[in-house]
Amino acid sequence: MAQNVSETEHFEVREPELQRIPFVFNSPHSGRTYTQSFLEQSRLDGLSIRRSEDHFVDELFHCVTNLGAPLLLAHFPRAFLDVNREPYELDPRMFEGPLPPHANISSMRVAGGLGTVPRLVAENMEIYRSRFPVAEALERIETIYKPYHACLRRLIARTHVQFGLAVLIDCHSMPGNIRLAGTGQRPDFIIGDRYGTSAAADLSRTAVSLLEDLGFSVARNKPYAGGFITEHYGRPARGLHALQIEINRGLYVDETTLQKKNGFRTLADAIGIFLAGLAAHVEKYAGNSSLAAE
Repeated sequence: MAQNVSETEHFEVREPELQRIPFVFNSPHSGRTYTQSFLEQSRLDGLSIRRSEDHFVDELFHCVTNLGAPLLLAHFPRAFLDVNREPYELDPRMFEGPLPPHANISSMRVAGGLGTVPRLVAENMEIYRSRFPVAEALERIETIYKPYHACLRRLIARTHVQFGLAVLIDCHSMPGNIRLAGTGQRPDFIIGDRYGTSAAADLSRTAVSLLEDLGFSVARNKPYAGGFITEHYGRPARGLHALQIEINRGLYVDETTLQKKNGFRTLADAIGIFLAGLAAHVEKYAGNSSLAAE
């Protein structure tokens, strides 16, 4: 099926010809457009700076427009700006000049170097050579972060009006060395619903079951329960559900070279089967009070 693409410099929405299912898909960390000015600010080489990307997740979920749902995806990289954070989670040690009083400078994510404008990429590598003007960070928030979330809100609101409910799937990947505490298990997928607060429990259980039926190892909420986007947009009592999906990168990408593995297409096909099953479940039980707005 053909798709319509609404695109800006910083992100795009891939739309189906007709939205047929009450889903919105979001890939906020798969952006891989690194500007020359950003690379010149960084102390990292062109490969190292990509360690925070959700590599090719937008391509793994490419099928969703054929299912009848929109896909919002970032062009900007997570190392430049992380829209899966509060708008002003900022580390004052990174910038020249004072931050605005409403900045959240003490969150756990800021302390870990992973605020709205990150200080680190994966493996605790410092991004920047030196401090830079706070005005530049605030400009990224005004010109990219806020428009991105405005677009996401419109997609969710439109879906909710059309179908009476909306399911946001926030699409991510995780390092291949992730293990579950106490078991040593390496999950292929993690379904996050903020410990039951961002989506109906039935939806989360169904997602886990469908993936397990396809032969994958699946965990729920540990170690990733969902970030700001899942928490902020998930309001199950209003018929607004948000799930975060983490895919183990070891399944489909060489984490040293960042090249796709031979199994990439097979995994993408399996994700398509999984999502079709999840959409069918939601369609069947859309009138259930745990899914529809109360």
